[in-house]
Amino acid sequence: MQVYYLNTFEPQNTHMQFNRRTYSNELLIELYKQLMIPRMIEEKMLILLRQGKISKWFSGIGQEAISVGCTMALASDEYILPMHRNLGVFTSRNVPLEKLFAQFQGKKSGFTKGRDRSFHFGSKEHHIVGMISHLGPQLGIADGIALSKKLNKENKVTLVFSGDGGSSEGDFHEALNVAAVWDLPVIFVVENNGYGLSTPSSEQFKFKNFVDKGPGYGMETKLIPGNNVLEVYHEVSKIAESVRENPRPVLVECITFRMRGHEEASGTKYVPQELFDEWQKLDPPNNYEKFLFSEGILTEEITKNIKSKITDSINKALKIAFDEPAVEFNLKDEVADLFSPFQYQPILPQNHKQEMRLIDAISDGLKESMKKHQNLVLMGQDIAAYGGVFKITEGFVEEFGIERVRNTPLCESAIVGAGLGLSIDGKKAMVEMQFADFVTCGFNQIINNLAKINWRWGQNADVVVRMPTGAGVGAGPFHSQSNEAWFTHTPGLKVLYPSNPYDAKGLLNAAFNDPNPVLFFEHKQLYRSVYQDVPKDYYTLPFGKASLIKEGNDVTIISFGAGVHWALETLAKNPEIKADLLDLRTLQPMDWDSIYASVKKTNKVIILQEDTLFGGVASDISAMIMENCFEYLDAPVRRVGSLESAIPFMKSLEDQYLPKGRFEAELLELLKY
Repeated sequence: MQVYYLNTFEPQNTHMQFNRRTYSNELLIELYKQLMIPRMIEEKMLILLRQGKISKWFSGIGQEAISVGCTMALASDEYILPMHRNLGVFTSRNVPLEKLFAQFQGKKSGFTKGRDRSFHFGSKEHHIVGMISHLGPQLGIADGIALSKKLNKENKVTLVFSGDGGSSEGDFHEALNVAAVWDLPVIFVVENNGYGLSTPSSEQFKFKNFVDKGPGYGMETKLIPGNNVLEVYHEVSKIAESVRENPRPVLVECITFRMRGHEEASGTKYVPQELFDEWQKLDPPNNYEKFLFSEGILTEEITKNIKSKITDSINKALKIAFDEPAVEFNLKDEVADLFSPFQYQPILPQNHKQEMRLIDAISDGLKESMKKHQNLVLMGQDIAAYGGVFKITEGFVEEFGIERVRNTPLCESAIVGAGLGLSIDGKKAMVEMQFADFVTCGFNQIINNLAKINWRWGQNADVVVRMPTGAGVGAGPFHSQSNEAWFTHTPGLKVLYPSNPYDAKGLLNAAFNDPNPVLFFEHKQLYRSVYQDVPKDYYTLPFGKASLIKEGNDVTIISFGAGVHWALETLAKNPEIKADLLDLRTLQPMDWDSIYASVKKTNKVIILQEDTLFGGVASDISAMIMENCFEYLDAPVRRVGSLESAIPFMKSLEDQYLPKGRFEAELLELLKY
């Protein structure tokens, strides 16, 4: 069936032709069984939906051949990243139906323990990585899994789905670009069903077919009639075999049609009835069944037996899922599941020390962690031969090789996603943001994937994101922002912000030991201005332990990053002030015990941060002190931060923006209280 379709999505041939080639009867029947399972599950789900026994359903009726054909074409240990119309992926991988139905019902035995719905989950056992509602991030994750397979020389392919609507996202371009540049063994499958929710293709894109995009990426393409399970299976099998032998990405477009609404509540009023009438003639299971009958491969008895067994397995699994009690809230579990279990093991330094700048200590920690973790891959813009814009990774390529120290395209979202993909396949990843400001381009991956994936379905995200941050270097509003509070607000992330070389090296080493996502902030102004004797050997420091730099009874000063040094300068100018100076070092987790102990001792507290005040870390610390130490306070908690504006470029303006000059006055005023 060599059929091409217009952008108006009118089928140009409503007669489906099958070519069995040399495939065995057993395989042809197995394809039929796998095609019928999702169809019969869906038919049952639509009944249950009308009965009010399930709350929501995203139907893939009419598109089953793509999921089944693609999944059957891959080896069982090759990763697939499906979307919400790919039920056939899960059933073809033999995911237990009772567990699948429990997931749909929000039961505890489901993959997400009632925390997420439908196909927003993955299964390590079945090599499936589910989607999130933000369409597109799964594509970058596929890049990372494929990169891991390529580095391991495993000759494995990764297959990831996108819809025609989701392919308008920037993640689509980023992922394809990265895959092409790195020659990653990824099959990108676009299920072109004519609509993104209710928006027709004519309002989504101007090109005729997605395969037209391939040459722009230097990528091979294949257009497949998506309702023909035999053609999907055959073509994807050939592509997969070729990609295993010669790793590279291939863009596959499967032309199909969505026979139901985006989800059942949305209806289909926006779709012309004549399209339904025409595409119904190309129904995947019905046409394939007719073909098998015509070939004498299926009989009425065989068909009845197959459908009877499927019906029984569906009903038995549904009963198990329905009989399971509703999930009950457990506070301990909800909090504990945010992170993959990790028991910190301290590694103490030896006595051999040398003077290092902050930048040297970070580079040294990276180097030692690369030696310790042979599965650690570094990724970032210009970090390879150039050594990064701050030269932190200078010489790393010569020592560790270009495969483990990788320059990346300007594709922050895809690269963070690739970091998660590496973690899914058992590796560790570091992503360097050239400047912390640029993290906005990868924000979705961090907030909605890295932070939530372990809590959702038990997949850890072993990714460290390094963030050169801060002002004071005349870099202006797009290279100087303090954005740590964006991430401390997000459960599931660990946020570190050292102020000195010793802490930076120890915390960075610990970050790579921790299998959870870590945001590691490095103040640019401190890179070459702060010196300290630092152990030459490998050591670690624990998260959630503040450092008491100075001790006194007059006041508690709480800060982190450059603020610590501003506080030290102020105290040096005012030697009569005897203060507890707490360097937080880690912002998430926070060392509340040390904070409260100091406040209870001094009875006065001032919090200094570089960020603007409203919504910053200082606000939460102040609130917690007021809630937990109110009776010990002799004065209101003071907060000092930058002006409520963007960061200016000129030094005279930047100096007034930053809180350094105002801190002394605020401190002295507090002591008078």
